[in-house]
Amino acid sequence: MKKIMRVMLFIAMLIAMNSCSADTADGNDNSTPTEETLITNYTYNDSELETMQLINEYRLSIGLNALQIINHISAKCQEHNTYMIANNVMNHNDFVLRSDNLVKVLGAKKVGENVAYNYKTSEAVVKAWLESPGHKENIEGDYTHFGLAVTTDKTGKKYYTNIFVKI
Repeated sequence: MKKIMRVMLFIAMLIAMNSCSADTADGNDNSTPTEETLITNYTYNDSELETMQLINEYRLSIGLNALQIINHISAKCQEHNTYMIANNVMNHNDFVLRSDNLVKVLGAKKVGENVAYNYKTSEAVVKAWLESPGHKENIEGDYTHFGLAVTTDKTGKKYYTNIFVKI
């Protein structure tokens, strides 16, 4: 029974991972508006730094520019991880609000988002994103900057939000 539940959970996660893409993410109006002040302080953990490095190494390996890190974007990623953990979900809820904030605060011309859940390593999450067409499109997209948050819930599972912007 445990094995069947694990397989079913794995399949559900695969479907969720493959169906997530910023191009189809819709915001909703169920939350308070995001602050429109530039956030300059963000402390990165090792998983975040490693994941961003892997994304930039991949981009450079295929002839694209490395993305510059912006703390404000990572703070918005962290806010979304906190929301997902509090609601026990993995989704793009309020993506439009995050995107609008990045347009207003940073002057972003284009915004994309990848989310993931329960990958133990940076290598595993980046591999999964690169194997998913929508996520890979964001990683390979015409962007100049990015931010990322990796947040571990009380059970030890990691939540990932990665936002890309073109400024």
